[in-house]
Amino acid sequence: MITLLRRAFAVCALGTALAACGIARPPQAATPPVPAPPPRPPTLAPGPAGLTPVFEHGPRTRGRTVALTFDADMTAGQGARAAAGERFDHPRLISTLRALKVPATVFMTGRWAEEYPDQARSIGRDPLFEVANHSYSHYAYTRDCHGLPTVPEERKRSDVERAYAAFRKAGVRDPMPYFRFPGGCYDRRALKALAPAGVTAVQWDVVGGDAFETDPDVVVRQVLDGVRPGSVVVLHCTRGAAPATERAVRTIVPELRRRGFGFVKVSELIGAVGERR
Repeated sequence: MITLLRRAFAVCALGTALAACGIARPPQAATPPVPAPPPRPPTLAPGPAGLTPVFEHGPRTRGRTVALTFDADMTAGQGARAAAGERFDHPRLISTLRALKVPATVFMTGRWAEEYPDQARSIGRDPLFEVANHSYSHYAYTRDCHGLPTVPEERKRSDVERAYAAFRKAGVRDPMPYFRFPGGCYDRRALKALAPAGVTAVQWDVVGGDAFETDPDVVVRQVLDGVRPGSVVVLHCTRGAAPATERAVRTIVPELRRRGFGFVKVSELIGAVGERR
């Protein structure tokens, strides 16, 4: 018994001596902190009667910034055309944006993400870009919209949600709560139908005019003549339907930079609107 007490006293004495010498005992393993969730992207407050808010451009007096947006269009009924070789993607355009270090917002249809999942994932995981919703089917939300088929009233919200599901399946991280109406066509009924989805509808104030245009100079002139501070430019990310876009971008970007413009994503323009309030 005396021997055990002597050993206990010795251990205590050793601990005291170590502490006196500034030698701390090995610390206990700390529990790693739980990472904070990413901040929610900025959105606009609902419109009158709770309708989906509509954003067209950013502040005109908060610096010379412009957002280039690209619609990755593919309708739900174009699978056979894609299988026959028609290209609805445009990897060279995305490569050019990366080479020029131009941030951009890609409004993608769910059907496009299903057809090109690797490209959708690559765009969605590149911090230079952000992916937003352009519907699943690219069918119109109103009648008489550029000849597009029409989404039935009861399926409008589910069409948006189906697109987000396609993005997640492709591996797109954190798609933005922004929605662009196919063809740019909307009315009060469409805004009411999408209100529960919690998205901000994003239109534009500069039409690039690249749809089915083969001359890049036409696109260049239309963009450069229309851009103002805070502008949102609509272009397309489809080789078959917008063959001149990539060549036009190679002229548009350096010229706008020469004029003192900087490029931002749509989320930054929407955020600037919120700060102004």
